[in-house]
Amino acid sequence: MKIVIVDESPVRAAILEEGLREAGFADIERIAGTNSLLRRIYALDPEVILIGLENPSRDELEQMFQVSRAVRRPVAMFVDQSDAASIQASVEAGVSAYIVDGLKKERIKSILDLCVSRFNAFAKLQGELERARSDLEERKVIDRAKGILMKSKNMPEDEAYRLMRSVAMRENKKIADIAQSIITASELLK
Repeated sequence: MKIVIVDESPVRAAILEEGLREAGFADIERIAGTNSLLRRIYALDPEVILIGLENPSRDELEQMFQVSRAVRRPVAMFVDQSDAASIQASVEAGVSAYIVDGLKKERIKSILDLCVSRFNAFAKLQGELERARSDLEERKVIDRAKGILMKSKNMPEDEAYRLMRSVAMRENKKIADIAQSIITASELLK
């Protein structure tokens, strides 16, 4: 597993790296500065990102949250001090683990496992949400097309659906694609 440590403090970064190596991880990269951080992380393409911040300012937190949102990887953030607003903002930004004053090399492995597990659980929920939204949009398109067919061909709803389904099967397409074609054709003929 490729892991990137983002930390300006060489002492804190060394603790993270030592804890990772003791846990059996060998592919570890360190980024000391935050200049062009996102570009550097994209270039390294890690599977997990560990971020260490001493007393994070709003600007530092926002930059780290932008990284978290952009890279779509498990992110664990280690901070020495925090407040409720920072914790809430980190959760909204997709940080998988937000550890306050808990940097001990013995805990790194369990924190990393938690971070990856939470990221995977959240990614699964996001996928399910996207599928549900997509299904709902398809349902709306199908219902609209059924309405067009019912009105233009003076047919009942179940017959309109059967007609779209048979065309979809014959043309080897999804019913939603056929429905969208009906809607498009209807708008052209207005």
